[in-house]
Formats: sequence, C-alpha cells, structure tokens
Amino acid sequence: MDILILLLPLALLFFIMSRGRKQQRALAELQSSLAPGQRVITTAGLHATVVEVSDTTVVLEPAPGLRTTWARQAVARTVPDAVVTDASTLTGDTDPDGPEGTERPQR
Repeated sequence: MDILILLLPLALLFFIMSRGRKQQRALAELQSSLAPGQRVITTAGLHATVVEVSDTTVVLEPAPGLRTTWARQAVARTVPDAVVTDASTLTGDTDPDGPEGTERPQR
C-alpha cells in the first residue's frame, strides 16, 4: 500500500511532464516551419500574414501595407484556411436572386 501511495504521484507527474514536452515540441516545429503567406496568431492575439522569415524574427502584416517585426517565439499558432460561409460558393450559384422560378426570402 505504501508503494502505491508513492507510485501514484510519480505516475501523475510523468504524464504531466510528457504532455508539456509534447506541446513544446509541436510549438517549436510550428515556429520553425513558418513561411511567407501563412496566416498566424501571435501570443498577444494579433492576426496577421507572414511576409518575411529570418532566424530569430518574423515580419507580419496585420493589414495591407502595415508591417511589424516580431520574435519567432511570439507566433502561437497558424490560422486554418477560411471557412466557406456563403452557400452560393458551395452550389456554384452565382445569381444573387437564386435559381429561376424560386423566390428569395425577404430579410
């Protein structure tokens, strides 16, 4: 019983540490694979596009023509490609009035 009391906290500590190492490796891999054109979010919450990458810094463009330089470690994650929100792009319907013979609901 005494061994179980000792092993349980050690096992918990091992799992916590291994998860933290896995997250650190994933973040380091992300930061080393940055390339121009990627959309990213910094640790400060800035959403921007990567313009230029060097060994220790990255140049981000949060708005057209506005460029800022950040440490590579400030990049927290990449933003996935935009989700389609307009149903007409899914169906190929480019007519704003809808298909012939149907009425669009009034807003």
